[in-house]
Amino acid sequence: MTARRPAVVALDVNETLLDLAPVRAGLVEHGHPPDLLATVFARTLLTGFAAATAGTWCRFRDAFDAALAQATDLSERDRGRLADTFLELGPHPDVEPALRRLVEAGVRVVTLTHGSPGVAEAGLERGGIAPLVERSLTSEVIRAWKPAREVYLWAAGVCDVEPQRMALVAAHGWDVHGAVRAGLTGVWFPRSERTYPAVYDPAAIVAADLGGAVDALLALPPA
Repeated sequence: MTARRPAVVALDVNETLLDLAPVRAGLVEHGHPPDLLATVFARTLLTGFAAATAGTWCRFRDAFDAALAQATDLSERDRGRLADTFLELGPHPDVEPALRRLVEAGVRVVTLTHGSPGVAEAGLERGGIAPLVERSLTSEVIRAWKPAREVYLWAAGVCDVEPQRMALVAAHGWDVHGAVRAGLTGVWFPRSERTYPAVYDPAAIVAADLGGAVDALLALPPA
């Protein structure tokens, strides 16, 4: 099926929109190397994915705490403080112009995360771009983690659009794969990942950066 211009664009939050630099800085303050963040973040996702696949569920914050406990000797108190730094995240420099371009073209913009409630909102406020986003959605509401199909269908339902009228933009291949499997238009661009994994269902759009992803979405034929 040929992809059409979406009515709603949902964007992933952690890494895709918001820079994890404050979390990295927190690790460094506790004497850990900055590149430990990649390991901790990956273990956080692994913990959440494994729990969900096994038929249980945990909050992003609890998965992050478990990942920290595995990778560091931080106390429970210090791990909690480090988890709080997610509320200090700010948007990457390319986010504001990309979101503004979507809104000016008449496309509705939402965020979609399995992360902690309030993180997306705090980051958007910090960047002064909250007015560009219609609503922030976290699948903690339905006790699920992306890339479960139910998350994307739930988001489409909340936004009152058919799945094929919603696009998911993310810098994580697994997220885009989940969206494609749910019938959304999947859009991938790189941040920490170098390429879109060939083992996943193809993304409708693979762009060099967020701006290119938005340009490609807006260039799609109307529905």
